[in-house]
Amino acid sequence: MRALPSAPVEKVIVTYKSQATEAGSNTAAKNDTAEKAAKTGEKLSFERRLAGGGALVDLGDSATKQDVAEVMDAFRADPSVASVEPDIRAYAMAVTPNDTDYAKQWDLFEPTGGMNVPSAWDKTTGSGVTVAVIDTGYAAHTDVAANVVNGYDFISTSADARDGNGRDADAKDEGDWNATAGECGVGSTASNSSWHGTHVAGTIGAVTNNAKGIAGIAYNAKIQPVRVLGKCGGSSSDIADAITWASGGTVPGVPANPTPAKVINMSLGGASATCPSVYQNAINGAVSRGTTVVVAAGNSNANASGFTPANCANVINVASTSREGNRSYYSNFGSIVDVSAPGGETRRATDTPGTVTTPENGIYSTLNSGTTVQSAENYKPYQGTSMAAPHIAGLAALLKSAKSTLTPAEIESAIKANARPLPGTCTGGCGTGIADSAKTVDAVTGTTTPPTGTVFTNATDVTIADNTTVSSSIAVTGRTGNAPAALKVGVDIKHTWRGDLVIDLVAPDGTVRNLKASSSSDSADDVVTTYTVDASSEVANGTWKLQVRDVASGDTGYINSWSLTF
Repeated sequence: MRALPSAPVEKVIVTYKSQATEAGSNTAAKNDTAEKAAKTGEKLSFERRLAGGGALVDLGDSATKQDVAEVMDAFRADPSVASVEPDIRAYAMAVTPNDTDYAKQWDLFEPTGGMNVPSAWDKTTGSGVTVAVIDTGYAAHTDVAANVVNGYDFISTSADARDGNGRDADAKDEGDWNATAGECGVGSTASNSSWHGTHVAGTIGAVTNNAKGIAGIAYNAKIQPVRVLGKCGGSSSDIADAITWASGGTVPGVPANPTPAKVINMSLGGASATCPSVYQNAINGAVSRGTTVVVAAGNSNANASGFTPANCANVINVASTSREGNRSYYSNFGSIVDVSAPGGETRRATDTPGTVTTPENGIYSTLNSGTTVQSAENYKPYQGTSMAAPHIAGLAALLKSAKSTLTPAEIESAIKANARPLPGTCTGGCGTGIADSAKTVDAVTGTTTPPTGTVFTNATDVTIADNTTVSSSIAVTGRTGNAPAALKVGVDIKHTWRGDLVIDLVAPDGTVRNLKASSSSDSADDVVTTYTVDASSEVANGTWKLQVRDVASGDTGYINSWSLTF
């Protein structure tokens, strides 16, 4: 860590014994200060009485260390004095790291498009948490190495792995280049190795305050590289096994993970109208083991519901924002997006694809200079929801470190509830806004009182089967008085025939307010809306429930999340 500045001492705090006259009389304390001034030859003055009873004595701004020592010795020699100590300086712990490229990391600290990370560092830096980066593996980098723990290579096909074998315990990134167009299917292009996993890893856990490179968001967390992407991407079967292993589950033929991750980052995806069961089962297993799963929304400027694992349940789905606080031009969007984070724009939407015209607006992180196989380490700006997701994974690690009892649902709820509205624009849906690290950490550690306009959220999925009634609860705390006359009830329900559903809000005292009636003619999918109800007769604090009743057969779904805004 950076050394604190050495400030001169200009005042001392004198505490008198309780029976001494000076302990309760300012006049007596002033007289004693004058006596000590005469004795030491220093210009001393009684400034004020402190709340704890001590007397603050000013030596003036020209006092030397020797002068201070002489004055303190004079007070200590007085039998009526219990103690004397210097009035020392304190400094905010959210200081600017000394990493040489930290100034390029607007995504961490700029008030418009950044994520307010430094102000969280005086409370948590990710200690005790392992984050699995399920990606291309790890290209050795000295700005990350100290935080890396052993991972695994889950690429089962030797040709795709490029390491001469299938699965093994070496998560080294062997490169994901394509030599020729069409090599990976119709429409694929020739490309160099991306070293994508190393870029993601740096954002989450680069070593910080080492006078080198960049700062990681959760810089005292551990990074576990889990390799699933090689030549021509990766398979869902390998990725699903990687999710299970990373979270501490059992994978046949693979040794147990000695350091299971409490956060998984998946900056990967493909087109799919639904979440494959192999993904969903693996994700559900990870969450059941207490692991938060963060995924990228995708980079197709389309609805994220058509991409997976973004469209899986039990994940935090992250869209990308620009330095100006807009939805990045490439970012996917939609009602299934949970929250946004900086993903940057290394070019404008109208610039030639593949060019880098605004590198200063990208996400700067650790990389490798090799075009195919690994070469020298370096740093470069990238753009993408792949860059946004690790911001949220890093924040999840900060939260888990700050409060180890947090569940994945509580982490997701806290991040969403404490996000701030995009200062720019978002067409299509960017979740609850741009995540705010410091505000979220304060919320889970109980260091702030919920202000007016606080959003309470439950993001735990609840299955809605045919002809059943289910509910999801939110415990509202920290409020005073009754609920608002215009209580906002945000509802996000996934269902293939929403007309089957009756939706009610149940107050803590059991009072039921209907939000939506059933309708046999409403065959549209999903209920994603905000209802306004008069709840002014209800006490705000307590357990509120969203009650959902399915009145027909043939279509099912689940409560994805819901919220109350006070």
